[in-house]
Amino acid sequence: MWSDQVAVVTGGSRGIGRAIALLLAERGAAVCVTYRGRAEAAGQVAAEIQAAGSRALVLGLDVADAPSVRAMIAQAETQLGPITILVNNAGVLYQATLDTFDYNKFEYMRRVNADGLIHTTRAAMTSMRARGYGRIINLTSIAAIGSTLHGNAFYAASKAEAMILTRRFAMELGGYGITVNAVAPGFIRTDMTQGRLSSTEWEIVEKRIRERTIMGRIGEPEDIANAVMFLASPDAGWLTAQMLVVDGGRMDYLASS
Repeated sequence: MWSDQVAVVTGGSRGIGRAIALLLAERGAAVCVTYRGRAEAAGQVAAEIQAAGSRALVLGLDVADAPSVRAMIAQAETQLGPITILVNNAGVLYQATLDTFDYNKFEYMRRVNADGLIHTTRAAMTSMRARGYGRIINLTSIAAIGSTLHGNAFYAASKAEAMILTRRFAMELGGYGITVNAVAPGFIRTDMTQGRLSSTEWEIVEKRIRERTIMGRIGEPEDIANAVMFLASPDAGWLTAQMLVVDGGRMDYLASS
């Protein structure tokens, strides 16, 4: 049991973030769940955490805003205790081609997907360094290493930045007993991926992904949560600066096309 662990999961109100928050609570950790626009869903996650016997805190903020992030970490530490696990899950997906590119939409996505990771890490690292212990896990994407999904070039760029920051932050923080790793999910069944598609369109997408995946299925949020638990574990102290790809064995990367 991780009863001495305190975790922050950004973007924890749904999908992958929700699965991570619930599994952390199942292990015994206290969990701060952050959200940007889904207060009710985040509250439901907190209720499930408390029902599992763990402590929970729900805070609304935009991780792109540094002062809000600092205030969130301070409040989480006041109410739950020093942060030992930070899961940078909050992210924005903006799909575009060179023809449809909108700079303002891209810049906001980059501020969330990359700058947000910077803000949360800077805010959480102080108490981690003081205690000589920490686990930071960043959610990136297989898009960052070259999947061929149409319209994802700019999303991929923001996630590639997150991947590089993971390795550089690991170098800066490793001497303090803090590990920094990334998980790169493949195509996952969430309300975000399903939300804009009809049932017929979803069936077509799911079939296409299954055919490109060694394991013959798309991913579930729990698949990613299980990987995050490994990296968040106290036992994972000699593993840092790594990116764990969890995609069922995708076979449509640019490098192999």
